[in-house]
Amino acid sequence: MDAAEFRRRGKEMVDFVADYQENIEHRRVYPDVEPGYLRSMIPSEAPLEPESYEDVLRDVDRVIMPGVTHWLSPHFYAYYANSTSFPSILADLLSSGIGTIGFTWAANPACSELETVMLDWLGKMLQLPEDFLSETQGQGGGVIEGTASEATLMALLSARLKTVKCVQESDPQRSEADIISKLIAYTSEEAHSSVEKASIIGGVVIRMVPTDEHFSVRAETLEKMVAEDKATGFIPFFFCATLGTTPCCAFDKIDELGPICNAENIWMHIDAAYAGCAFICPEFRPLLNGVERLQLQLRLPASKTDREAHEAIDESRSNFLRQIGFDCSAMWVKKSADLTRAFQMDPEYLKHENQGSGLVKDYMHWGIPMARRFRSLKLWFVFRMYGLSGLQAFIRKHVELAKTFEILVRDDNNFEICAEVVMGLVCFRLKGSDELNKALLKQITRTGKIYLVPCRLRGRFVLRFVVCGRTTELRHIQEAWKHITELSSKLLQNLFDHEGKEN
Repeated sequence: MDAAEFRRRGKEMVDFVADYQENIEHRRVYPDVEPGYLRSMIPSEAPLEPESYEDVLRDVDRVIMPGVTHWLSPHFYAYYANSTSFPSILADLLSSGIGTIGFTWAANPACSELETVMLDWLGKMLQLPEDFLSETQGQGGGVIEGTASEATLMALLSARLKTVKCVQESDPQRSEADIISKLIAYTSEEAHSSVEKASIIGGVVIRMVPTDEHFSVRAETLEKMVAEDKATGFIPFFFCATLGTTPCCAFDKIDELGPICNAENIWMHIDAAYAGCAFICPEFRPLLNGVERLQLQLRLPASKTDREAHEAIDESRSNFLRQIGFDCSAMWVKKSADLTRAFQMDPEYLKHENQGSGLVKDYMHWGIPMARRFRSLKLWFVFRMYGLSGLQAFIRKHVELAKTFEILVRDDNNFEICAEVVMGLVCFRLKGSDELNKALLKQITRTGKIYLVPCRLRGRFVLRFVVCGRTTELRHIQEAWKHITELSSKLLQNLFDHEGKEN
């Protein structure tokens, strides 16, 4: 494919994507295929000779589309969907076209510097304390990680290294292996599974903190667990709070939890991967209150030296970041040196004359991957083409639609709401057994008209309905509820008939 054909095919692909998104609501949202469907539809080996673009594109419709779950569909209510927008798609095209691998400033100055500035833009939208911004010439700053899971792992590994070094300062004879065996991390019982996965990769013990009646972690519970573990010789070192949990969008009380982490020198990481970006709306910003009250200086009893407190905030997959698309997870830290110290490698071939400058960030030291795409272009395009007001309107629309669905559920005596509806997620269930609700979800999935997934709250099987789609409108919410109630009515009638025959 030469440049001339690329121009022609590129325009065709833009038309293909635009047509796909314009008509996506008419597609079955959940595919009707069986595991292994694809292998029999394509050759068992790659072709020896080149094939035409027309043949490849025909096979997209024949092979790929039948097995696609349509995450951008207005009928998709399953996960906290990582959607996208046309400005973001164009920015991704530009990023691929430039083809940079921005591991250091020297590898691509624009890639490095735009990322720094965009994370400051977003930090200001969220009204983060200045300690998290790069432009203040402080010790903090932001970085784009690939996913929220990756950001949590980065924080945990950085906290582990820092704690090991702190303990060894007071006890030089103590081995790293012995210290790590005593480290203990904490997170909510409602936290995303990626937090526990990070602890497995990091080789540390993690305890799940019980939540209150609102599914939130409270100070007294964490404080008690920390005291118990210290008394038995463990070293508490990391706590992952969540603002907007995956099961039910609950919010840990960070204004209570932060001071405990400060006092115990525990690295506090805030996973706001779903709800965080809603904090650009003044009405939701109080949910982040407490960030500014973290102490900057702590005295670590073990080493008797001044150490800085740490907090990492990770926000991705969230609200308007869905318009930016996947692999763009924003993370901020108050002291970036604790990230770079954990992951920094400086072979001769990666050094450059400007490294170490206060204006230069070599982002390969801020995470596991060295190679980095020009992802900040997506932020730049979306921020400029939507504006703050447009982004706020997008968030508020989703919340309003979720509240509408909540009202529909509450007005039906066969159903119940299972958790407070704060943003775009509604947790609900049929009044009755778990088996009844599993049967309902099975019917919903089988029809393929809408897509939901479940969770467990206090041991009960619950259905999640999350509004995430860029094109979701009121009529889609009403159609979804009508479909759910029709299926549930048939299910309840069958149950009634079955019980009648038994009696």
